[in-house]
Amino acid sequence: MWSPRIVARVNDYDIRIAKVAGEHVWHTHSDTDELFLVLAGTLHVAVRDEPGKGERVIILNRGEIFVVPRGVEHRPASPAGASILLVEPRGTLSVGDRHDLLPDHVEATTGHALA
Repeated sequence: MWSPRIVARVNDYDIRIAKVAGEHVWHTHSDTDELFLVLAGTLHVAVRDEPGKGERVIILNRGEIFVVPRGVEHRPASPAGASILLVEPRGTLSVGDRHDLLPDHVEATTGHALA
């Protein structure tokens, strides 16, 4: 389910869409921010952005947007499923450059062409 499709490219950025369900993995993008826009459903984005303070969860509904700053450990999840749009630099790995072990429902990819 966590397998984004590239729908457009703008300069050096990929515009990706994905249908998601369940939890992604904790991961970090050291060199880039990551933008999430919810197209349908609800997305939970857990972040660990303050050392020693645990995690907080941002809940996004349809039409809401959140930017995870570079270097912030985060884990998106959607208990009931969601459709999302992501904006990332071309070639950014969906699981970042540091991540937990990948479950079967999470694919490490730089995005797939929309067919």
